[in-house]
Amino acid sequence: MSGAPEAERLARVALSRVGEPGSLLLTEEVGRLGGQGAYARLLAGCSPLSDDVAARMQKVDPAAELQRAADLGIRFVVPGDDEWPTVLDDLAFAPALHERGGVPVGLWARGPGRMDEMLAHAVAVVGSRSATSYGSQLAGDIAAKVAGIGYTVVSGAAIGIDYHAHRGALAVGGPTVAVLACGADRAYPEKHASLIDRVARTGLVVSEAPLGGAAMRVRFLARNRLIAGMSRGTVVVEAAVRSGALNTASWTNGLGRTLMGVPGPVNSATSEGVHQLIRSRGALLVTKGTEVLEAVGPVGSFLLPEPRGEEHPRDRLSVTDRQVLDAVPIAQAVVTEKIVRSAGVRPQWVRQALDRLLAAGLVECVDGAWRAVRDDSRG
Repeated sequence: MSGAPEAERLARVALSRVGEPGSLLLTEEVGRLGGQGAYARLLAGCSPLSDDVAARMQKVDPAAELQRAADLGIRFVVPGDDEWPTVLDDLAFAPALHERGGVPVGLWARGPGRMDEMLAHAVAVVGSRSATSYGSQLAGDIAAKVAGIGYTVVSGAAIGIDYHAHRGALAVGGPTVAVLACGADRAYPEKHASLIDRVARTGLVVSEAPLGGAAMRVRFLARNRLIAGMSRGTVVVEAAVRSGALNTASWTNGLGRTLMGVPGPVNSATSEGVHQLIRSRGALLVTKGTEVLEAVGPVGSFLLPEPRGEEHPRDRLSVTDRQVLDAVPIAQAVVTEKIVRSAGVRPQWVRQALDRLLAAGLVECVDGAWRAVRDDSRG
């Protein structure tokens, strides 16, 4: 790996071990002083972090930590590396949430994908752990469409929508990144170990937490900012009013990225949070992968035609011809004079209209009387 100096990398490894992911104290200190400067202040006992991590400092061996990671096929990517995804640098300017924020000190990555390349064109697909079959199907379909043209699907490998988002991307052989709230050497939830391993074989498993780190609530909150920060836009597929996916949505808004929501049944509690995003927080309503691509792709790249119903011959009629046709009964043929009275149109115009309607196959003439051809599109 080329890029950041080795001393800077070792300092950031140590900080990753002793500080909590997304800690504002940590990310702001590193943002001002760099990894080496922040670590030196910590060792000198003059950092705002010193009291919190003093005990942990005694056990940190960053070189051994890197070697342990390498033995597991895991690398530590930091700002300045060729592989560092600069899209995450925007986190330095996003408003903090739940005392989490800032650019990560570094990211532990497992898998063959290059982080900068995979995140150059990425879309997050997130949502409820209590996903319905409706939401699971849509998440998989959207992810498959997005990944099928080469966009990376980013999600959190959680139960529910996340799981189906990763599976949708993998099903079409597309790229996907799983961002974990535990160490990159672990699987959470454990039942998704095979899915996470599969992502690691073809794409990337990424974590801000140190090796062996357990999944904790505060780490999920920190993880959500990474999912939003890695992506051009975030699609929320099912989310209740207290869903963690809404935290990812807030990060997406804070970063000025495109926020999208998939509507559900209006009486579904599982979709209530999504509906609120669409109604009052500016989320763009999307229903399929092509609409997601239109929202996040370069201008003009994925333009969709306006949806239209099937065209019927009546659609091409003039106002007069339509008025005459409406006056022609279906059940029983009538003479022209009766159509004139019903339509309220001049006799000459009625006769001309009837000739055009006959040529169009919309009426038929039976022994000098007229009858409309039955058409379910009438009305």
